[in-house]
Amino acid sequence: MDLAALELLKGRPGLFARGADLFWDDPHISQSMLEAHLDPHSDAASRRPETIDRTVDWIVSHLGMAPGTRVLDLGCGPGLYAQRLARMGMEVTGMDYSRGSLAYARRQAAAAGLDVKYVLQDYRDLDETAEYDVALMIYYDLGALSDGDRDLVLSRIHRALRPGGKFVFDVLTQTGRRMARAEPGWRAHRGGFWRPGSHLVLTDVFEYPGDQVELDQYTVIDADGRFTVYRLWTRYYRLDDVHAVLERAGFRLESAWADLTGLRLPAAETAGLGIVARKA
Repeated sequence: MDLAALELLKGRPGLFARGADLFWDDPHISQSMLEAHLDPHSDAASRRPETIDRTVDWIVSHLGMAPGTRVLDLGCGPGLYAQRLARMGMEVTGMDYSRGSLAYARRQAAAAGLDVKYVLQDYRDLDETAEYDVALMIYYDLGALSDGDRDLVLSRIHRALRPGGKFVFDVLTQTGRRMARAEPGWRAHRGGFWRPGSHLVLTDVFEYPGDQVELDQYTVIDADGRFTVYRLWTRYYRLDDVHAVLERAGFRLESAWADLTGLRLPAAETAGLGIVARKA
């Protein structure tokens, strides 16, 4: 084991420094993620089925969507939202970077006789013009992006929407980030989320308060001493931040909620913000 290199990882990385490139598409981790997505008793990767049902119902009702509405689901995972929307008659395209999740989504759509188009692609490479009525990015995906990548993705979503198209997404607030923060420390595993065999996981949390960013860093040490660093970045937002970011990208913030089930914002800060924006 290269202890000197491992010791360097205890220092705070540069803002949005990359970890291991193969993360969502790693065969074992991808399967672990899929199992987390499908766990009906956990919100660790996707929300519980009853919450997804309420979210889809609220979005369709609030936006006045009807059969034939063209929907782009960015970061669609195993198709939990896309399949529900397709059952309601929407024309849905799901985009994700995980082969395992998309393989599952395609099997489920085929078994249900649903015509959902699934695309294996990083949504930073979205390259369509005026194709969709509604774009979705659900479960705080926007907060995982650096400023440059976020602005790039927003510009591409703007281009992909038809005039007056809606963009629906959610972000964490600082309160929500505190609730979701990893627990620093180390644990030994005989098998688990990161690896099928014995391994050690060192967890560090780094704060960048001036940038409203935090990092959960996982250093996974295999039985042979090799280690891999996985970095999960989170930017948390205030409502005025969201407004400014959307305006620069050519969107108008239409409404803000405590979540995407239509829960109204309280006077105090909430854990998240559900946003409906319109292509200006």
